Amino acid sequence: MQIYAASAGHGASQNAGPAQLESDDGAVIAAELAARGIGFERWLARLELAADADATAILAAYATEVAALQAQGDYPTVDAIRLVPDHPERAALRQKFLAEHTHSEDEVRFFVEGQGLFCLHLAEDVLLVLCERNDLIRVPAGSRHWFDMGSAPRFTALRFFNNPAGWVANFTGDPIAERFPLLA
Repeated sequence: MQIYAASAGHGASQNAGPAQLESDDGAVIAAELAARGIGFERWLARLELAADADATAILAAYATEVAALQAQGDYPTVDAIRLVPDHPERAALRQKFLAEHTHSEDEVRFFVEGQGLFCLHLAEDVLLVLCERNDLIRVPAGSRHWFDMGSAPRFTALRFFNNPAGWVANFTGDPIAERFPLLA
């Protein structure tokens, strides 16, 4: 995780200043995020998925974890997203997720393969949280954020929703995401 000052420059042409905190220690990340109202846990992604596993197979493989998380909160809708470097819509999806947005519900993700970069714009700070296999993140409704899956994405995540429509974004129009590092 890295924390930057969001006010480190105004406008898309400015870059963020130096990181105020950097850590890959799960306890440090969880404590820092908890202090800001964000949930973070390390769970065990216990299974290796077949290369051709579709959403149905992924959800079946992780049915125990899905049931455990659904028992903790109001998440009746669950899906699985799997993106690989040759996914035909990878560029369009990356651009869509890179725009700062909010949701009217919590954004809950359990990464079972690969990695993705959650960027949280909280007050005057931007937190870059590299979520990898075994990471569970809970971003509260209304939190400004964006997500970078990289130019050659390779991740699988379980997505939990309390909205039957699934992923619905409210884009802020703020170009702040352009000022921060991208996932390679």
